[in-house]
Amino acid sequence: MKHLALAGALTAITLAGAGSALAAPSVERGDYLVNTIMGCGNCHTPMGPNGPEMDKALGGRLVEDNAAFKAISSNITPGGAVAKWSDAELAKAIREGIRPDGSLIGPPMPFEVYKGISDTDLASIVMYLRTVPAVTNDPGKSEYRIPLPPAYGPPITSVADVPEGVTVEYGAYLAGPLGHCTVCHTPFDKNGMAQFDTLLGAGGNEFHGPWGTSITANITPTGLGHYSDAELKAVLTTGKRPDGSMLLPPMPVATTAAMTSDDIDALILYMRSLPPKDTPTPQ
Repeated sequence: MKHLALAGALTAITLAGAGSALAAPSVERGDYLVNTIMGCGNCHTPMGPNGPEMDKALGGRLVEDNAAFKAISSNITPGGAVAKWSDAELAKAIREGIRPDGSLIGPPMPFEVYKGISDTDLASIVMYLRTVPAVTNDPGKSEYRIPLPPAYGPPITSVADVPEGVTVEYGAYLAGPLGHCTVCHTPFDKNGMAQFDTLLGAGGNEFHGPWGTSITANITPTGLGHYSDAELKAVLTTGKRPDGSMLLPPMPVATTAAMTSDDIDALILYMRSLPPKDTPTPQ
């Protein structure tokens, strides 16, 4: 099968670069990533009056319509246009934001961090997406009122695995390339790009929806220093703060709640390691 060939090719590249044998790509790993830390359904599953329409999971929808863009997520099931793409083409679209026709996928897809997804995990994600139920849905096309760059960086040939474990390094991989937590929780510039160099994790971005307006939290020690590790773990797995208040969308609590205990612990280690930053006034 095509996805097995892609998996084999990407794994061979990864192992050659890493110099050590790690887990092979699998549908199970892809399932875990897509439905937990990556939270792909948070943007790609249609929303009805009562929440996500799970019978149309990953079928695409209008995500955001603002002054900068009208963003419509694609149908990434076998019932969408991606069914005609090769696995290598789908992998390139996920990690580099480039469609088979050469056009660029725009915000809010977080390509500034997706470029760091390892070869093994990328192959697993593609393998899993080929197995999900086909959804017949054409959500339309995005419109951009800001200039898009010609690319999000040079072509990517290989990204090595980050060994799993309760470590700052793996927590950074979960929070960045996989979960894009750092994107939502880092202030955007006027072009909608996260200011990683100066304000990593400082929060302050506004998101608007049926729930009203939510502002992303400061996830550096400045914002989280008053939480114990146990309290922070409870927030990530229940969506409830120690004072009883609940986190608001688009924070995908249902997906973080499904993560393993070790992965949550790694995320907390990483957040504790961030340099303290003050949250700027939202622009």
